[in-house]
Amino acid sequence: MLQVKTANDKTWQVTIQKDAVHLNGTPFNWDISPIGPNTFHILKDNKSYTAELVEADYQAKTFILKINGVVQTVSVKDQFDLLLDKMGMANTNAQKINDVKAPMPGLILEIKVQPGQEVKKGDPIMILEAMKMENILKSPGDGVVKEVKVAVRQNVEKNQVLILF
Repeated sequence: MLQVKTANDKTWQVTIQKDAVHLNGTPFNWDISPIGPNTFHILKDNKSYTAELVEADYQAKTFILKINGVVQTVSVKDQFDLLLDKMGMANTNAQKINDVKAPMPGLILEIKVQPGQEVKKGDPIMILEAMKMENILKSPGDGVVKEVKVAVRQNVEKNQVLILF
């Protein structure tokens, strides 16, 4: 079973069997034919539709579809995602960050964030010089800077906490 949800919070339960598709428990009768890469022709209740898969994020299980020129974003959850939701473990893939530690001993050359600043995963947060090389330290996840524990021109040791989130 799959749960399909649109961006405007419409939800459907989809069951796919060997020769049939059921939508919210009732048979879904349609005819679908590929007409190009990522493009399909669909007949449903004597109406014709052209559907195109515009973008697919298989890890996040979100898809952007264009149906007769109208763009729709849908998210899909399989039986395992639904079970994790039921158990309260839905965000196991979300990486929670508490701090950033120095990956090696070095000298802080530049601090690119300040307390209260929101950062996204991959944003540069600090430049650390080690062995005559400048290393750009990036945020390992999304968060808000709580405290910067070091200062510019300060020497740091490996695993020393640099920033708290």
